[in-house]
Amino acid sequence: MCKVKEKSRIFAIGIPKKSKMSAFDLITIVGPTACGKTALAVRLADKLGTGVISADSRQVYRRMDLGTGKDKADYVLADGREVPSYLIDICEPGYKYNVYEFQRDFLAVYEQLRAKGQTPVLCGGTGMYVEAVLRGFRLVKVPVNEPLRRELEGKSLDELTAILKRYKKLHNTSDVDTVKRAIRGIEIEAYYASHPAEDDEFPQTRSLVVGIDIPREVRRERISKRLRQRLDEGMVDEVRRLINEGINPEDLIYYGLEYKYLTQYILGQLTYDEMVSQLETAIHQFAKRQMTWFRGMERRGISIEWIDFALPTEEKIERIMKLGIRN
Repeated sequence: MCKVKEKSRIFAIGIPKKSKMSAFDLITIVGPTACGKTALAVRLADKLGTGVISADSRQVYRRMDLGTGKDKADYVLADGREVPSYLIDICEPGYKYNVYEFQRDFLAVYEQLRAKGQTPVLCGGTGMYVEAVLRGFRLVKVPVNEPLRRELEGKSLDELTAILKRYKKLHNTSDVDTVKRAIRGIEIEAYYASHPAEDDEFPQTRSLVVGIDIPREVRRERISKRLRQRLDEGMVDEVRRLINEGINPEDLIYYGLEYKYLTQYILGQLTYDEMVSQLETAIHQFAKRQMTWFRGMERRGISIEWIDFALPTEEKIERIMKLGIRN
């Protein structure tokens, strides 16, 4: 279990109330990777006198910074002040954080900020985490099912994928990108199927949901540029240090994307050029899946107000504030 501290990763001390959006008790910023949503969320949180709650399934891990794109510098404003952030750096690498724990941890921070009269800003690209909050998914901890795991042991990824498809339609291929993920997915769905009446209700929030609308080609250009920048900043060394700490390479591969391909490169399974090429393609595909998820959220009843990526930050914030008042 990960421990969420009462104070943020930076300094979640009280900050003065500045602006209110009385129609909402939460502001949610969504968008694909590299669209600038963190920087916008931070500036908006400062405007509202509140903090940013991260909805990113990998930024919970300590010392996994470049690979998860934490962009810690975004939380520091031009005048040197730091905006409080939450649910970042709360777990040790190797741990398998999940949506149940995210709901629990989100609720603890959300209630803490609401008790201070603040309107938290939820920001992230992990669609399942965001939707779990906005739609109030069932709050239930799924235990390990050892007999089922033994039964599934030795099956191929294709076989496991076929089994998981019997339980649900697969909206996100990351559910089945490794054997471990697929087995856990089956374990969760099997538990839900046999425990339909034991779900706890997750509190409903009134959230204004804002999406950053970025053109596909601009998104692709920013992703490629950002990847090379993070490689130059030492992303390979970051993963190598984690392995040298004793983190199981299979656990890093489990986290997918950067950690999957960088680990395979370090283990000698890919050349450097192969790693960069395959990783770049995988991130582009991931961004496309993120947008598919957000569009799916709209079809499932969540209204998203899309704002043009090209607008200056101050204009984006002004539009969000007007939406908050108008609604």
